[in-house]
Amino acid sequence: MLKIYNTLSRQKEEFKPINEGKVTMYSCGPTVYSYAHIGNLRTYIFMDTFRRVLKYDGYKLKGVMNITDVGHLLSDGDEGEDKMAKAAREQKKSPWEIAEFYTNYFFEDFKKLNIGKPEVIAKATDHIQEMIKDVQTLIDKGYAYEIDDGIYFDISKFPDYGKLSRLSLDEQQAGARVEVNSQKRHPADFAVWKKAEPEHIMQWESPWGMGYPGWHIECSSMSRKYLGSRFDIHTGGVDAIPVHHENEIAQNEALEGGKTVNYWVHSEFMLVNNGKMSKSLGNVYRISQLEEMGYAPLDYRYFCLNAHYRKKLNFTFEGMDGAKTSYARLLSTLYQHKAGTNATDKDVLAEYKKQFDEAVNDDLNVPLALGVLWTMVKEPKSKDIYELALQFDKVLGLSLDKAQPQAQSEEPISDDIRKLADERYAAKKAKDFATADALRAKLADLGYTVLDTKEGYTLRKDK
Repeated sequence: MLKIYNTLSRQKEEFKPINEGKVTMYSCGPTVYSYAHIGNLRTYIFMDTFRRVLKYDGYKLKGVMNITDVGHLLSDGDEGEDKMAKAAREQKKSPWEIAEFYTNYFFEDFKKLNIGKPEVIAKATDHIQEMIKDVQTLIDKGYAYEIDDGIYFDISKFPDYGKLSRLSLDEQQAGARVEVNSQKRHPADFAVWKKAEPEHIMQWESPWGMGYPGWHIECSSMSRKYLGSRFDIHTGGVDAIPVHHENEIAQNEALEGGKTVNYWVHSEFMLVNNGKMSKSLGNVYRISQLEEMGYAPLDYRYFCLNAHYRKKLNFTFEGMDGAKTSYARLLSTLYQHKAGTNATDKDVLAEYKKQFDEAVNDDLNVPLALGVLWTMVKEPKSKDIYELALQFDKVLGLSLDKAQPQAQSEEPISDDIRKLADERYAAKKAKDFATADALRAKLADLGYTVLDTKEGYTLRKDK
């Protein structure tokens, strides 16, 4: 029985699909004006893991993911330029060229990370007419109004506004950005359609003149087109909760007259060295950059799977080194099982499968499920273990069928260096951190990096 944490209720709930055996799921996709970074991709690894668990449990899945190629302004407060138009101007290309390039790049990262594409990929620019129709319906129902620069959703007409983020209208008022549009009835009213200046390079005919959609209406229109008036799951990152998803709920329920999504599920932020990931800080990394540093994309996937999706994940290169080492050791151990001659008792295998299944169905507790796998591979070498691990890999997506022997170090580590590393590890266990740090520094001076792991430590000769 799958239990999942519902952001709307703030608790774990038993998952019950609207239609037995079938799951409908909408996932917020990228705004394709730039490269996706590893923080973005953590959210899609979470999405993929969730999809894999649902399929592992036997559900038939219909997933939709949007590609935002118009309408996403530079801020959530309907201020600034459209991100696509800005990128097009800066890179001296058309918005459509920008969108095609970054969309293709995005899906190349999907392939590298073993992220499966949802069944429907919906581009915003292919659904302008559906959005115009929905904006008109919102006006007709009294939920939206026209002012000089566009059509805005009147949040005062939606009493439940704020129920996802648990913010009241008073808090929205107090926390609103500097008001730039005095015609808005409330500072938190948001654009569902923007009127375009003549020079704006992305615009369409509408009942309100030439313009383009607001960012939030895109997901409402496309999710309802492909999944119907009510669907099971909506996923995304926690950053989307207070504005984008709050606005989606308001639009959806205003259009449909009732609840449209049963489970809202969000993944947490990624930090870098316990701080914010930011271009200005120079700590935003892409998968291709990790590859240049010697990490395989699946090293990064393994790194992500070691943290629960609802926990902040702190990215460090030391952590990546540990993930790379552990993943290589896992593949090496499974390679030995693949050639193993022992037979594993069926009851033992059944118990491991039971533990794995319980973990992944308890709010996608993949770190615990990985622990089950690691315990299992310590059994006597058996092809039965290898084959069960491949079943688990339907959830993990780590290409465990490509198990191979671990590469041998080009240069053996001397006994003196190993002794220093053992002394450092003993000092660390004894909580003598000053000695441990001094020995780590000494090893670094000698050209070696120490990486702590759950099993102990590994030692790597620096290149």
